[in-house]
Amino acid sequence: MLKNIYFADPEFLIILIIIPFAIFFWFKFGKITQATLRHPGLSLLKLNNSLISKLRPFLNIFRIIVILLLILAVSRPQSKSSSKRIKTSRGIDIVMVIDISSSMLSKDLKPDRLTALKNVASNFIDDRPNDRIGLVVYAAESYTKTPVTTDKLILKQSLSEINYESLLEDGTAIGMGLSTAVNRLKESTAKSKVIILLTDGVNNSGFIDPRIAAELAAEYEIKTYTIGLGTNGRALAPVSILPNGNFQFSLTKVEIDEDLLRYISEKTSGRYFRATDNLELQNIYEEINKLEKTEITETIFTNVSEKYRSYVLIALILFIIEIIARKTIFKSFI
Repeated sequence: MLKNIYFADPEFLIILIIIPFAIFFWFKFGKITQATLRHPGLSLLKLNNSLISKLRPFLNIFRIIVILLLILAVSRPQSKSSSKRIKTSRGIDIVMVIDISSSMLSKDLKPDRLTALKNVASNFIDDRPNDRIGLVVYAAESYTKTPVTTDKLILKQSLSEINYESLLEDGTAIGMGLSTAVNRLKESTAKSKVIILLTDGVNNSGFIDPRIAAELAAEYEIKTYTIGLGTNGRALAPVSILPNGNFQFSLTKVEIDEDLLRYISEKTSGRYFRATDNLELQNIYEEINKLEKTEITETIFTNVSEKYRSYVLIALILFIIEIIARKTIFKSFI
């Protein structure tokens, strides 16, 4: 009866300390009066040893239970149930722009740059349950892999399918990738629009100047975070394709146009990051996750149900049973 029960006026519970004294008083000093039952044709019977006589003290127990229940009722027992309603008051649209040129297969990150990025990006998606996210991939050309969506299952499936595509001309067209992402976000009604652009090289392809694309992003108030991916010095990178179709790897100097990436981020009120290993890449995405917060309003509804009625009802029933017993079964006891 008391499971998940709270008392609105618990100060009345202090009265319960009288219960042990009442029990002690009734059973220590209370006297069970001997009674005589007269019946035609029967001799006098001593009822002290009868079953009814032995049950008479339980009337006092009934009275104690009634008092106990009334004290609990006065303390206003309640049950509470809570429900939450979460409302996202500020949604963010995010497009991740991923370089899929052959250099992303370099081995300075484990197992390679592209796989390391996909693993970190997948965790980033999991950490943004209330935002719409899209994917753009680029090499010498660019295209939208997944439009901005809240369907994280589709998004992560598309992310897992990203790999080096020989269908795209090899190269690094940063301006193409950035402009494609801008086109995806320019008509967005979200209060905040963000691009995360990652590359491991220099802009050497495409017909759109990255600086022009950055100005376009700034015009549409699209914040752009840029990430330069690759170790300092040399990395084991693909340099040619063998007759069997596999890449031949060789130590190659890592070249990243950091000045360009800084310009893009500064022009769009974003930030530039450099990741030289897996841990740094993970930390960068965690930092971006902290910088771009979605405002959430959480309303908690509490339903309070008064339970004192059941205590009063049970006490009343027990009291009536006691009175009836005293007036009937135990009536002949004086």
